[in-house]
Amino acid sequence: MKNLFILTFLLFTTSAFACSDILNSTLRVLDSDDEKNLCEYSGNVVLVVNVASRCGYTPQYAALQRIYSKYKDDGFVVIGIPSRDFKQEFSEEAKVAEFCSTEYGVDFPMFATAKVKGKNAHPFYKKLIAASGKEPRWNFAKYLIGRDGKVIDHYKSRVTPESEKLVSAITAVL
Repeated sequence: MKNLFILTFLLFTTSAFACSDILNSTLRVLDSDDEKNLCEYSGNVVLVVNVASRCGYTPQYAALQRIYSKYKDDGFVVIGIPSRDFKQEFSEEAKVAEFCSTEYGVDFPMFATAKVKGKNAHPFYKKLIAASGKEPRWNFAKYLIGRDGKVIDHYKSRVTPESEKLVSAITAVL
């Protein structure tokens, strides 16, 4: 009986958090040569945000950090991906990393600068766009991914990280 329980547990836990096609993407860590496959976040609720350091929405970094800190122990992660698509990001990744750390105390995962729209968008963003039907129109657009690895919704830049709309969606799937 004990062996049956262990086998059932192993089958459930490994299949419940199998990596989805969307999360099965490799990104380079910001200002590093290290790469990370996003399958590492399988089973978590993930908020993907295309960020920029010199944008009117840049103060959203503080709110992103607060919601990450508040819910990370519940299986929530924020993923920041800087983009120069809207011409408001530093050209050197070291400056982006320093800015995020010193100005906003960001400790959620940040990845290398990438294209987030158009035919040259990073493959991860192409998957997000295909799944949601929405392409980022500006910095700080957000994609919420459920524990099953599927895109739940897309939020425009003006939807702040601590807005009732977004927090309600996050807590509903945590």
